[in-house]
Amino acid sequence: MTHLLDRRQMLRGAAATGAGLAATSWMPAWAQPVSRGIAAPIPSASGSDIRLEIARRTAMIDGKPFHAIGINGTTPGPLIRLREGQDVRLDVTNHLETSSSIHWHGLLVPPQFDGVPGVSFPGIDAGTTFRYAFPIKQAGTYWYHSHSGGQEQSGLHGPIVIDPADPDPVAYDREHIIFLSDDSQLSPETIFRRMKVNSGGMNFQRQTLAGLLAGRDQPESERLKWGGMRMDPTDISDGTGAIYTYTINGYGPEDNWTALFKPGERVRLRVINGSSMTIFNVRIPGLPLVMVQADGQNIRPVETDEFQIGVAETFDAVVTPPDVHAYTLVAEAVDRSGMARATLAPRAGMVAPVPALRPRPLATMTDMGMDMQGMSGGMDMKAMPPRGPDPTAEQNASRLLATEPVKPPAPSKSATAMGGMAGMPMAAHGDMQGTSMAGHHMKGMNMSGQGGGMDMSGGMQMSSMSMRDFDNAPGVKKGAGVSTIAPMPKDRTGEPGQGLENVGHRVLAYTNLVALERNPDVRAPSRSLDIHLTGNMERFMWSFDGVKMSDAAHPIPFHDGERVRVRLINDTMMAHPIHLHGHFFELVTGHGDHAPRKHTVVVAPGGKVAFDLTADAPGDWAFHCHLLYHMMAGMMRVVSVRKTGDAA
Repeated sequence: MTHLLDRRQMLRGAAATGAGLAATSWMPAWAQPVSRGIAAPIPSASGSDIRLEIARRTAMIDGKPFHAIGINGTTPGPLIRLREGQDVRLDVTNHLETSSSIHWHGLLVPPQFDGVPGVSFPGIDAGTTFRYAFPIKQAGTYWYHSHSGGQEQSGLHGPIVIDPADPDPVAYDREHIIFLSDDSQLSPETIFRRMKVNSGGMNFQRQTLAGLLAGRDQPESERLKWGGMRMDPTDISDGTGAIYTYTINGYGPEDNWTALFKPGERVRLRVINGSSMTIFNVRIPGLPLVMVQADGQNIRPVETDEFQIGVAETFDAVVTPPDVHAYTLVAEAVDRSGMARATLAPRAGMVAPVPALRPRPLATMTDMGMDMQGMSGGMDMKAMPPRGPDPTAEQNASRLLATEPVKPPAPSKSATAMGGMAGMPMAAHGDMQGTSMAGHHMKGMNMSGQGGGMDMSGGMQMSSMSMRDFDNAPGVKKGAGVSTIAPMPKDRTGEPGQGLENVGHRVLAYTNLVALERNPDVRAPSRSLDIHLTGNMERFMWSFDGVKMSDAAHPIPFHDGERVRVRLINDTMMAHPIHLHGHFFELVTGHGDHAPRKHTVVVAPGGKVAFDLTADAPGDWAFHCHLLYHMMAGMMRVVSVRKTGDAA
């Protein structure tokens, strides 16, 4: 049975309440002293036969109208609730004037129902209905979204929850969907055009003369060096709070969507990053988070205070509010240009203090792919290590599962912030001479890649350090679309996300994720494949291995059933959430046959990630960066899984 609900009348009343806030409208929404406290449930649709209607609508966010695309009259669309083992038929009617589609993100479905126009099906023409029909093979938290143009940016997306056929290993008393998004009053076409014309034009957090005189951010010498490299250390996100209102379940910070609880209840939060371009840092000040699921796959519970969630990732956390106080759920944009905000409270209308935005991060040499750790010798290159989840907290988390959880690994001692390395100039096209590395003179050390190796601290040899040396990435195609090659990319899965290195509390890292159950395929890979994430940030050109989607002559080939080690190397200074359709993969983070299984992984700037893939779904599948406009600009390929004897 399908349930339809239009929120417009309810939001019209909320907008009237917001009229009284006009006197404080100059303040950012997250700082407003008064909030509406909306505790509206998400509309839902369930059963074996579900009808979904795609149509344009006007959404009201923080009292302002937004042109949107809704499903069954809501933005985001209704929660689709299914059960593992059932069959489902979803009839999707497109009332738009253009073609549309729905992709079931993370669901293992036949390729013809995966919902990617031009790859696995032709799309849903205007005025027509398409039936998706497939069995539900899994349980967990997932989501759906359009794969047509920029419709996802306009709100054509929604949550999915699949209840397990067997008893859920996670114990909880109540649950809430936390669907994160970045909504804009600009059209997707306008946003994309602006990014192409001026990729940094939405960044209003650049370093200033006033900041320099006040001693903030980089000192003058470092600013000159970064300027000489034509690189901006504040260029963390392409889309920012200048154009986005960050929302939770379709509500802005001023709307203050509220999730209710009773003191002492175990509350499961199903957090979904359904945004187009925003990586979020999520925390609830005063409440520890017990992480129990990642990308729909159960993990051993691990307690933390904050986690970073990339675009298209999902994380489930259990919190246990002990009293009748309200708590603020904060989802801060990675570049600190804004936040989504909600409240956990015993009753609607309660509020809790909303923390101010923290200082925005600055890119470092590690983000350039120049990891100098291990070459320090006697040089002082120490930085404060990130604080990962406390293994002792597992005793408190164990009651959430029927099985005893394992202790997470100790957090990596590497750090993004390189201390004295932050000011070390790295010539993108030439030598690096006369440079001080943490107080050690480096004059004469050729790091351009044109003068051979470099001896550091007792004979350690360095390979090329030029950021344009294609010898470091022989499989990458040279061209205007590749402006940098990371000289020394590093595995950063043991680090917290960018900007969370020294926040003073526990932060989740990928290495803290351990699968609850043994991996279904524990064979060693029979081959390996390197894929470079490439781009030209100034020209807003994005690609894999220097080849954008429209120029790719052939799909990336896999044989049905083979086991492959895939290594993703990020040659750019931006994080990229990479998603593979139709499959899960196991992150190579040292957990053996309990490696975390994911469908999307964030590759940190200048970082690399390895995962093992069992290519067990024959057909053509999309493989892309889930930053919408990076994908639209070319960071996408087709993966083709073929049975032996099939035609290419």
